[in-house]
Amino acid sequence: MFTLLIILAIIASVLLILAVLIQNPKGGIAANFSAANQIAGVKKTNEFIEKATWTLAIAIMVLAIGSRFVYTPDKEKINAFIERVEESTPAAPAPLQQATPAPTKQEINPENMDIEILDENGNPIEQ
Repeated sequence: MFTLLIILAIIASVLLILAVLIQNPKGGIAANFSAANQIAGVKKTNEFIEKATWTLAIAIMVLAIGSRFVYTPDKEKINAFIERVEESTPAAPAPLQQATPAPTKQEINPENMDIEILDENGNPIEQ
């Protein structure tokens, strides 16, 4: 049933495209250059094509909504697919642990610091 609705929707879409393409413009610059709209036969044809366009547009909407309600996925195929995905997905890696503890915060004491001042050649300068 679902396939039938999709085929009907495709046919209606193609017919809608053709109906739109063969319509005469009703306004704008092109309407000023054609006198064919004044003939009674052409006017009735335009009304028919306009009604066909609206009918096909409504039919496509109904077929799209109807196909949603008719479509029933095969639950066994979906479950088998989900199981294959779960089997192929690797387990999450264990969180990394620090091998060495973080250094503790030390207070800076200027008396305990050895500072060497070097010249351009890298030789220590005595103070």
